[in-house]
Amino acid sequence: MKFHIQDMTCGGCATRVTKTVHALDPAATVETDVPAKVVTIQSAAPEAQIVAALTEAGYPPKAL
Repeated sequence: MKFHIQDMTCGGCATRVTKTVHALDPAATVETDVPAKVVTIQSAAPEAQIVAALTEAGYPPKAL
Protein backbone atom coordinates (compact mmCIF):
# COMPACT_ATOMS: atom_id res chain seq x y z
CA MET A 1 0.00 0.00 0.00
CA LYS A 2 1.18 3.49 -0.79
CA PHE A 3 0.15 6.74 0.89
CA HIS A 4 0.76 10.46 0.64
CA ILE A 5 1.24 11.96 4.10
CA GLN A 6 1.12 15.75 3.90
CA ASP A 7 2.34 16.20 7.49
CA MET A 8 5.49 14.05 7.04
CA THR A 9 8.00 16.88 6.67
CA CYS A 10 11.26 15.60 8.19
CA GLY A 11 13.24 12.53 9.14
CA GLY A 12 11.73 12.58 12.62
CA CYS A 13 8.26 12.40 11.10
CA ALA A 14 9.34 9.48 8.92
CA THR A 15 10.67 7.70 12.01
CA ARG A 16 7.37 8.20 13.86
CA VAL A 17 5.41 6.93 10.83
CA THR A 18 7.64 3.84 10.69
CA LYS A 19 7.33 3.19 14.44
CA THR A 20 3.54 3.55 14.23
CA VAL A 21 3.33 0.90 11.50
CA HIS A 22 5.77 -1.40 13.32
CA ALA A 23 3.65 -1.17 16.47
CA LEU A 24 0.86 -2.87 14.49
CA ASP A 25 3.06 -5.25 12.51
CA PRO A 26 6.71 -5.61 13.61
CA ALA A 27 7.50 -7.50 10.38
CA ALA A 28 6.16 -4.72 8.11
CA THR A 29 8.40 -3.14 5.50
CA VAL A 30 8.16 0.66 5.52
CA GLU A 31 9.84 2.88 2.93
CA THR A 32 9.56 6.65 3.35
CA ASP A 33 10.27 9.37 0.82
CA VAL A 34 10.20 12.57 2.88
CA PRO A 35 10.64 15.08 -0.01
CA ALA A 36 7.71 13.47 -1.87
CA LYS A 37 5.79 12.90 1.40
CA VAL A 38 5.14 9.30 0.32
CA VAL A 39 5.27 6.12 2.36
CA THR A 40 5.15 2.61 0.92
CA ILE A 41 4.12 -0.14 3.32
CA GLN A 42 4.11 -3.91 2.98
CA SER A 43 2.24 -5.36 5.93
CA ALA A 44 -0.06 -8.16 6.99
CA ALA A 45 -2.11 -5.62 8.97
CA PRO A 46 -5.33 -4.44 7.32
CA GLU A 47 -5.05 -1.13 5.47
CA ALA A 48 -7.88 0.38 7.52
CA GLN A 49 -6.00 -0.40 10.74
CA ILE A 50 -2.83 1.25 9.43
CA VAL A 51 -4.76 4.32 8.26
CA ALA A 52 -6.43 4.63 11.67
CA ALA A 53 -3.12 4.29 13.55
CA LEU A 54 -1.34 6.85 11.35
CA THR A 55 -4.25 9.28 11.67
CA GLU A 56 -4.23 8.90 15.46
CA ALA A 57 -0.47 9.52 15.48
CA GLY A 58 -1.01 12.84 13.67
CA TYR A 59 -0.08 11.68 10.17
CA PRO A 60 -3.35 11.20 8.26
CA PRO A 61 -2.56 9.33 5.04
CA LYS A 62 -4.22 9.58 1.63
CA ALA A 63 -4.09 6.46 -0.53
CA LEU A 64 -2.18 6.76 -3.80
